[in-house]
Amino acid sequence: MFIQTESTPNPATLKFLPGQTVLEMGTADFPSREAGDASPLARRIFATGDVAGVFFGNDFVTVTKVESADWDHIKPAILGAIMEHYQSGAAVLDGEPVASGHAEHTGEHGDIVAQIKELLDTRVRPAVAQDGGDITFHGFDRGVVYLHMQGACAGCPSSTLTLKMGIENLLRHYIPEVLEVRPVAA
Repeated sequence: MFIQTESTPNPATLKFLPGQTVLEMGTADFPSREAGDASPLARRIFATGDVAGVFFGNDFVTVTKVESADWDHIKPAILGAIMEHYQSGAAVLDGEPVASGHAEHTGEHGDIVAQIKELLDTRVRPAVAQDGGDITFHGFDRGVVYLHMQGACAGCPSSTLTLKMGIENLLRHYIPEVLEVRPVAA
């Protein structure tokens, strides 16, 4: 098994490509060791030490290191953990897949929210997946779209620029009711 790695715009995050499907559908975010208990693969990666977060996409695993760690020191252990996991034949997740995606929206502006989700799914999420992350809809209130950033996008130095110059401009162009885009914490 050969696992490729790619850098991401977030220097604290590295994208691992195992050459196999990680998740059949959606994404799974494990922003802490405790959250990682829901996944045998995430548990193995957290057990290597100096890991702050793990994120799964369709064909990649994104790992965020603690600030004090150096990739040259921790990358071999993470590669080993991913390889051991796939060789073990264990499932990536315990039980049912974790719900990952857009938050439900009830109330007025359902048509606007549907347009927002459609643009996120077709224009934004595929692009940020290339960088090892995901952005999902969290809410819409008084012209403000609230988005949840995961994986490499969470804590990325360029995330504010991505939100304001990229996503906000895109949404405002197609949906005049959108005035602003803001991130939300997990």
